[in-house]
Amino acid sequence: MTTPRPDTGTTDRRTSEPADSDAETTEPKAPTPDTPEAPAEGADEPDTFPRQYVQELRAEAAESRVRAKRADDLAQRLHVALVAASGRLADPDDLPFSEAHLDDPDELAAAIDTLIARKPHLADRRPRGDVGQGATADRGAVDLAGLLRARAG
Repeated sequence: MTTPRPDTGTTDRRTSEPADSDAETTEPKAPTPDTPEAPAEGADEPDTFPRQYVQELRAEAAESRVRAKRADDLAQRLHVALVAASGRLADPDDLPFSEAHLDDPDELAAAIDTLIARKPHLADRRPRGDVGQGATADRGAVDLAGLLRARAG
């Protein structure tokens, strides 16, 4: 039990019993389902919007979500294609997607440069140009006599 404080007439704050002055200032409780003020669930209240209109809105929203997802997928594919077209990365999926890369080719090139500077192992390693291997251009017929004369002189 709590003891009332003699100077204020309130109870000790560590307990849940209200003081005499607090009993008069309590707010009324919210209506419960047992009281008549509470609206019954499923009452015959008119819908705010007609059901058909709400269903059309939901269908339109679902269609918009599908179109947005398709647009996101196409933007991802375009980004990968642009990175692959540059030919500077071994795997075009290594560069993270950014919509800014789709709009600005200079920003895409700068992003690839930055990625290659940080991670050089991601760069494309295919040789370019003449590396002295494989098929070469035909230099004409071999003239053994011409070779001997060139070395003799």
